[in-house]
Amino acid sequence: MKPTLDLSIAVWRKSSYSDGGQTNCVEVADNSPGMVPVRDSKLPHSPILVFGATCWESFLVGVKDDNSAHISG
Repeated sequence: MKPTLDLSIAVWRKSSYSDGGQTNCVEVADNSPGMVPVRDSKLPHSPILVFGATCWESFLVGVKDDNSAHISG
């Protein structure tokens, strides 16, 4: 049986990788142990994606590595 994630108590924060404008606004909730809910802040009632914490960390490492390559290259 999979655990049920109660997103009604999620505490959302805008990703530091969002550009601050109205077009690229990703929010994540940090208060879900082992899982990272992600949503579009422009459409807060739209479907939410939920990633395992390990997968999310791998994604962030990839984003940071790609960003570093663009800055230094």
